[in-house]
Amino acid sequence: MTKNFYLKHHIYHIKAIFAALKDVFENNVFADKAIEKVMRANKKWDVRERSFVADVTYDMIRNWRLLNTSAATEGKLTDKNLWMLLGTYLIFDGYELPESEYFRNVTEKKVISQLEKFSRIRKIRESVPDWLDVLGEQELGKSWDKTLRALNQRPSMVLRANSLLITPKELQQKLEEEEQIMESALVTWSPDAVELKFPRNVFRTEAFHKGLFEVQDAASQMVSEYLNVAPGMRVIDACAGAGGKTLHLAALMKNKGRIIAMDVKENKLAELKKRATRAEVKIVETRTIDSSKVVKRLKDSADRLLLDVPCSGLGVLRRNPDSKWKLSLEEIERVKGIQREILKNFSDMTKVGGKMVYATCSILPGEGEEQVKWFLNEVGDRWNFAGEKRYLPDVHHADGFYMALLERVK
Repeated sequence: MTKNFYLKHHIYHIKAIFAALKDVFENNVFADKAIEKVMRANKKWDVRERSFVADVTYDMIRNWRLLNTSAATEGKLTDKNLWMLLGTYLIFDGYELPESEYFRNVTEKKVISQLEKFSRIRKIRESVPDWLDVLGEQELGKSWDKTLRALNQRPSMVLRANSLLITPKELQQKLEEEEQIMESALVTWSPDAVELKFPRNVFRTEAFHKGLFEVQDAASQMVSEYLNVAPGMRVIDACAGAGGKTLHLAALMKNKGRIIAMDVKENKLAELKKRATRAEVKIVETRTIDSSKVVKRLKDSADRLLLDVPCSGLGVLRRNPDSKWKLSLEEIERVKGIQREILKNFSDMTKVGGKMVYATCSILPGEGEEQVKWFLNEVGDRWNFAGEKRYLPDVHHADGFYMALLERVK
């Protein structure tokens, strides 16, 4: 059903979108949590209703500056301003405005004129704050324009086939049989990736509950591939979070060997344990980093070490468009300090002859290449640089990721 159907017949869908937007921009709630909140409050909605609310909310957040500037509504999110923003968004997205008193203040001709005017200004057209536009151009130069445009597009949904249980082609067939998901494709450069043409609620499928796949971007999957693990190895994932890459490593190791998944957040590791059980992964041990001793006890012990460090997240703006309004230059500098601390304090968990991957989901060389140069300068001849890869949204049609492979020689 079209957006106009919901606009004409179900005002409560619109109210839900407005509630989510207020949570994001007035209460500093993350977009996924704000949308989750309205979904919990409307449990009887079907898949189409949920998709409509989520898609419109994310699209409006993604284009927030362009919509606000074109509608001249910058300021408090009153009901009047929210309806102006929604009307502007619908015109921007190519829909005719439904006949409604709610849109009485929206003049289509004027909105189109304003959209055309401000679409000539990159930072407004792509809806980023001034400081981010300046920083992106400083760090990426001429490629910033294309990268930024790609970052402001809707993301595709990508699955990682759990190779312990199924191949990507078999997963395609399974989903087609179960859910009539026919529009999918293998990703040629990411061996376990299956890309869905249209986002679906895959979490309710039998295939998901049987552990046959995880939702994980194709570029993110390449981080684990780059670590070059093998069955029987001792591997440490030192910033494991909820374990997406940990589970991929276990599959690449064919469930043979040992993986120690570490994180400062115990609740994330608890989620990892649940996911590991579903995926039939049996080689993962979790450890909460609650003191420096946890890391020191593992010195010189790992054949492979993954440092998927905290970062700005600028490579995943397609999925988290609200983060560009929550970030700041000061926060990025703080995160860069954390990255250096982790590199310096965690790298010695790798044994001599072992390898480490340093990875970020950032497009900025300041969080990637420059951090690796700093580390190699700090450690002298104890480590060798073995290669690096960068995935960019405009080139690979995936999230932005950087990864460097380093080998410990002393």
